[in-house]
Order: sequence, then structure tokens, then C-alpha cells
Amino acid sequence: MSSTSGDADEEAIDRFMTRRDLSESARWEESYNKKQCPECGGVHEPSATACSVCGWTPE
Repeated sequence: MSSTSGDADEEAIDRFMTRRDLSESARWEESYNKKQCPECGGVHEPSATACSVCGWTPE
């Protein structure tokens, strides 16, 4: 197993823990000039208000 796989696993765990933290609201991630869903990684236009792939919406 490579170290990049371990890094990806750590990032996934960090995102999971952050989403479960009630003191911090979930929000869009950014990928270049697009919005990226933190739940499934779907990429959307900046005007998007919900993920069209998995239905996630920011709280």
C-alpha cells in the first residue's frame, strides 16, 4: 500500500469527523472556479444550492 492511499484515508476520516461536528457547519469545497460537494465530490456551477448527484445541501 502506498502512502498516498493512507493520506486519502486520513482525509476521508477528517471529512467524516468534521461533518459530524455540530459546532461546525458543512459547506461547499472549491475546485478551481466550481463548487465541489464534500459528500460525494460532485462538481457544480458556482450558483448551485444543492448537489445534483447526491442531494447534499449546506446547513
